[in-house]
Amino acid sequence: MTRLDMFIDRMVSQRACLDFAIAETALMGGPVFELGLGNGRTYDHLRDRVTGRPIYVFERAVASNPASTPPEDMTILGDVRETLPQAVGRFGDTASLIHADLGGHNLAKNDEFARLVSPLIAPLLAPGGLMVSSDRMYFDALEQVPLPTGAVEGRCFIYRRPTA
Repeated sequence: MTRLDMFIDRMVSQRACLDFAIAETALMGGPVFELGLGNGRTYDHLRDRVTGRPIYVFERAVASNPASTPPEDMTILGDVRETLPQAVGRFGDTASLIHADLGGHNLAKNDEFARLVSPLIAPLLAPGGLMVSSDRMYFDALEQVPLPTGAVEGRCFIYRRPTA
């Protein structure tokens, strides 16, 4: 498989998983969190498809396409290792949907980072809420959800916080 094929699989999977998660959490009232803005493609997708819920973006430094840049008051700047614990105090476990695309090209580093941030993400997710990630995450209290039609195994992951 070429790198182009892998990129296409990741993008197709990301869209399928985000659309699934948006639909599954549509009746929930809590905020949506985008962890990692990058160029702003997934933020733009969320902004287009999510209705009635605020979308907060967590990013070290905004460098997105101007057409995909969130308002300053919806942007939480800093390292997620610091901003996620702070967000628990501000939001509690109210996030209906969390999307994370925090990794890079080094799979071992991505896995190490996923192990580090998983316990920081879990306390923010509301009961019944979904977490979509480009990397496998490590949660004690969240359950992995089967991928929707169109998603490629191993290119995206979905987790749900049980309601009971």
